[in-house]
Amino acid sequence: MTDKHWSRTERLHQTVTNPNIIIKGTHSYYSDCWDNGFERSVVRYLHGDAVSQQWQPLGQLDKLIIGNFVCIGAETAILMGGNSTHRIDWISLYPFMESIAASYQHRGDTVLNDGCWLGMRAMIMPGVTIGEGAVVAAGAVVTKDVPPYAVVGGNPAKFIKYRFAESDIQRLLALNLYALPEDELLTLQPLLSGEDITALEQAVRRRR
Repeated sequence: MTDKHWSRTERLHQTVTNPNIIIKGTHSYYSDCWDNGFERSVVRYLHGDAVSQQWQPLGQLDKLIIGNFVCIGAETAILMGGNSTHRIDWISLYPFMESIAASYQHRGDTVLNDGCWLGMRAMIMPGVTIGEGAVVAAGAVVTKDVPPYAVVGGNPAKFIKYRFAESDIQRLLALNLYALPEDELLTLQPLLSGEDITALEQAVRRRR
């Protein structure tokens, strides 16, 4: 077995086995150097692993949906619906087994859209959507949806800034870059690794 090193990453499409984790494409990764990998260490309370597959689900199962070119920093935690049995509207927060079915609250799917980046030790709460190209700062606790190309940080995470002007964000979203076949998108790498949105628009139009 190859020793882990911070320079190596785990490609999610090669390692994920839980049927409730949906991976798009082949370029999303997790920086797994300091723990036991994405499914064992990052994804928490998600039905569908070897143990929970033996259980009867309490209700509708949440899914973790991960786009392409998603970067997930070391020791990130993604909390899923299996942790949704602590009712703050009840007198006791304790998940008594006698009331476990009644206590469960469906939170909805958690979505990490294409090209987003989760910094080291970020925590994503159940049912949150991280927008295309968004950045979650290291150590942030995300309790609400994050817009495309936004930067958020803190506990709870708050909006810091947008990566680009609003008009430029709309131009990028209109390109629908990540709907391109992966091999075509990779031919745009020199433009993706730059700031010239106009040149990128022209290149995408030539391919459609």
